[in-house]
Amino acid sequence: MEYIYKMQSPVGALTVSSDGVNILGLWIEGQKYFSATLGGEFLERRLPIFVEVERWLEKYFLGKEPDFMPSLAPQGSAFQKTIWNILCKIPYGQTTTYSEIAKQYELQNKNKRTSARATGNAISHNPISILIPCHRVIGKNGDLTGYAGGLDIKRKFLQIEKINETYSIKDFRI
Repeated sequence: MEYIYKMQSPVGALTVSSDGVNILGLWIEGQKYFSATLGGEFLERRLPIFVEVERWLEKYFLGKEPDFMPSLAPQGSAFQKTIWNILCKIPYGQTTTYSEIAKQYELQNKNKRTSARATGNAISHNPISILIPCHRVIGKNGDLTGYAGGLDIKRKFLQIEKINETYSIKDFRI
């Protein structure tokens, strides 16, 4: 059974989904691919895992780095899951690029080639916004580029994390 919970945030209404133990999705209302991985049948309930997500988001929106992570189980292809796993390793308050994520993927997969474009496509389908920090990925020239929730929301997340307006790229390595 899949469960959902709706909550308000400084960036608008959020919908979170869970299997009762793990977070399967977290979407900002109106974002691209909203609830794309949500199953056909679900119940709306406030479960302990949703309380944990609320606590995490409360710290995050106060500009504090959360010191815990709810259990995540995003649904997607093996390639997507690998990319999302790399995203989870981008430190709070730092950014990286699509091409750097692609390089990290290649290093983890015995130099199996991928492009920044394919990486960007996987990132854009991230079903767990905010917790899996796809907002920390910027263009290689420091440009603020695509975000399923919109660039204004991406900018807000970067401001919350006190990432300066020039979006300087940190040397991100796993």
